[in-house]
Amino acid sequence: MIYLKLFLTFLKIGAVSFGGGYGMIPLMREEVLGNGWLTEDTFINFIAVSESTPGPIAVNMATFIGSSQGGILGAFLATLGVVLPAFLIILLVSAVFKKLLKFAGVQATLGGIRPAVVGLIMATAVTMFISTIFNITTIGDKFVFDYKGLIIFAIIAVLYFVLLKVKNKKLSPILIILISAGLGLIMYGLPI
Repeated sequence: MIYLKLFLTFLKIGAVSFGGGYGMIPLMREEVLGNGWLTEDTFINFIAVSESTPGPIAVNMATFIGSSQGGILGAFLATLGVVLPAFLIILLVSAVFKKLLKFAGVQATLGGIRPAVVGLIMATAVTMFISTIFNITTIGDKFVFDYKGLIIFAIIAVLYFVLLKVKNKKLSPILIILISAGLGLIMYGLPI
C-alpha cells in the first residue's frame, strides 16, 4: 500500500538524517529514486520548488513527493513521517539539553556529525550540478552539455559575488530564485 510505504519511507528519512533539510536530500534522493517515485530531473525540480516555497525544504519535499504519489493523504503521511522523528527527538532533547552538553562524549559526537553533514550537502550540490549541467545521473550516462544551465549558474554567481564585493551584501535567496526563474524563461523559452 503506497500510503504506508510513503509514511515509513519518510519516517526513516526523518529518523536517520542529520543536519536539517539539506542533510536529508541525499537520503531522500536515494529512497525516492530507488522506489521509482520520481526521475532525477523531476527530483531536482522538486528541490527547486521546495526551496522557493515557504517552509523547511525537507518538509516541502516530503509534501510534494507524497502528493505526487498519493494525493492529499500521501502528502499528509509523508510530511508526518519526515517531521515526527525530529519532533520527538527535540521534545526529548529540550528536556535534558543543557545537562547533555556538559558531557565530552556528546560534544565529540556533535563535532563528528558536523563535518559529515557538510560533506553530504556538498556531495548533493556536486551531484545536482553535474546532473543539471551535464545531464549525467549515473556513471554510464551519455554526456550532454547544457550550456544554458551553465550560463544561468554563471550569471547568478557573478551577481552574487559582485554585490558582495561592491555593496558588501549578499544576494537575497528570494531574489536569486526570481532572477533564476526569469533567466530560465528567457533561456529555455516560455512553455506553451
